[in-house]
Amino acid sequence: MALPALAHYQAALEALAASRAAPWLATLPTQLAQAFDPKQHGHLAAWWTSLQALPQCAFTQIQLNQPCVSAGSAADLSAAQREILQQTLMGWHPWRKGPYAIGGLRIDTEWRSDWKWARLAEAISPLAGRSVLDVGCGNGYHCWRMLGAGAKQVFGIDPTLVSVLQFLALKHFLGTELPVWVLPVGIEAVPPRLHAFDTVFSMGILYHRRSPLDHLLELRDCLRPGGELVLETLVIEGGLGEVLVPEGRYAKMRNVWFIPTPLTLQSWLKRCGFSEIRLLDVSLTTVEEQRRTDWMRFESLADFLNPQDASRTLEGLPAPRRAMLVAQRRL
Repeated sequence: MALPALAHYQAALEALAASRAAPWLATLPTQLAQAFDPKQHGHLAAWWTSLQALPQCAFTQIQLNQPCVSAGSAADLSAAQREILQQTLMGWHPWRKGPYAIGGLRIDTEWRSDWKWARLAEAISPLAGRSVLDVGCGNGYHCWRMLGAGAKQVFGIDPTLVSVLQFLALKHFLGTELPVWVLPVGIEAVPPRLHAFDTVFSMGILYHRRSPLDHLLELRDCLRPGGELVLETLVIEGGLGEVLVPEGRYAKMRNVWFIPTPLTLQSWLKRCGFSEIRLLDVSLTTVEEQRRTDWMRFESLADFLNPQDASRTLEGLPAPRRAMLVAQRRL
């Protein structure tokens, strides 16, 4: 199964070969083969069969620069075709990042990821002509928005296979020829000191890392000198040097390690070789932005907050607040 999977990434390998990221080719084909080894995931065979069976639809209306990334319209599919498509795409539940619409079928994902994009789109350096890396990209919603904003090519990385299969299904309809790919690997797979990308995004990842400074150093090493980091992560209110280290779970999550204040986060970025640091936004996450839907039927934010006091998590900690920053890698 690994061999047909690799065929989906031939154009990605060719794009990397012609870029500053060419040294990654020494390891990436093996990493792809390992990720798509059916021994590594019990659902992979069924997911792959569903991917190969997707209908061939020549959609002419492709929207990448609108809140709902879409291909085609309701007029392109019959009700019966749309029902079959919905059943197929539901096979990759849960859908966390979006929204999308394929042939008039709206995929109402857990996150209104378009809200996050709206907070940053006008504040970051223009993406036109840039080579972009999106770390922890999920099914690639923001990768499509980056391409719609004019990026030359976009590489997303995420080790969660169901998210990668979602991306491959979406690309089947949005355009297999477009220069956007989601690779089934984590940032550990990127060679150290690659110094290849013009812009690197890390959104919703830092607090999951046991060593946040090491993650910032990894992000710096992905950037060319002078390249831009776009960083979004959980924060708490407070001053310089203050950090929340949850003793147990945070909002029912086991893997939340460090939640700094915005000032502390900026100091971390300085220590890790970044300059021109700007805080773009700090927002409380609401149950309108992250919620349970038909496309994500597991627990969501409303289940993680104290029912008597929505300003606190179930554990009594501050409710999720997210900051967005940009910074330049020092020359």
